[in-house]
Amino acid sequence: VSFRSAATDEAHLLFNDTPKALQDRLVQVVRLIRSKGVGVYFVTQSPSDLPDEILAQLGLRIQHGLRAYTVREQKALRAVADGFRSNPAFTSLDVLVDLGIGEALLGGLEDNGTPAMVQRVAIAPPQSRVGPLSDQERQAVVTASPLRAQYDKAVDRESAYEILMARASQASNEETRVRNVQSSATGDALGDLAGRVLKSAVQQAANQLGRQLVRGLMGSLLGKKR
Repeated sequence: VSFRSAATDEAHLLFNDTPKALQDRLVQVVRLIRSKGVGVYFVTQSPSDLPDEILAQLGLRIQHGLRAYTVREQKALRAVADGFRSNPAFTSLDVLVDLGIGEALLGGLEDNGTPAMVQRVAIAPPQSRVGPLSDQERQAVVTASPLRAQYDKAVDRESAYEILMARASQASNEETRVRNVQSSATGDALGDLAGRVLKSAVQQAANQLGRQLVRGLMGSLLGKKR
């Protein structure tokens, strides 16, 4: 369990009649904060209250007893049982309706990230008090925790969002570079065209001036000869 966590009670209220755009953003938030080592917990009566995209992100499931009285409830019950990795010691579907107070089916992950076999467990009563821990008490709990070596040192990994933003920035820079190259090539082409047009105009003007000078000179010579 992470030292930093966010729990949402009555989670079905968060997703009931939620617009698709908002639901997509919630899924994105869950993915991003999980990548930062923050635990995310949704508390609700049945897993069917949560979207499949959210359920796919959860690695720990604690399911208390369920009762099914209608065809729809029985179908939902089978779906919940099928969500656990089977245990040869019992059938999840049978145990779900047989769980008593303080009992639950527990499904988690192995050390290598694969789903662990479902277990029937007893839930320990809350060991808490009203009011925050003192700094000394909190430090004592942290020091004694077997997870201290794993979570004591902050690790800020590069998230999927940061990777995608870097790729988008790189693509944008490349697109800008290509546009600049194309713009420069277009400018050079226009410059060459303007130079050729100017050179042609100057040459035509020079030719015309030369012809006028020749005609004037010939006219002067012929006029004097007469």
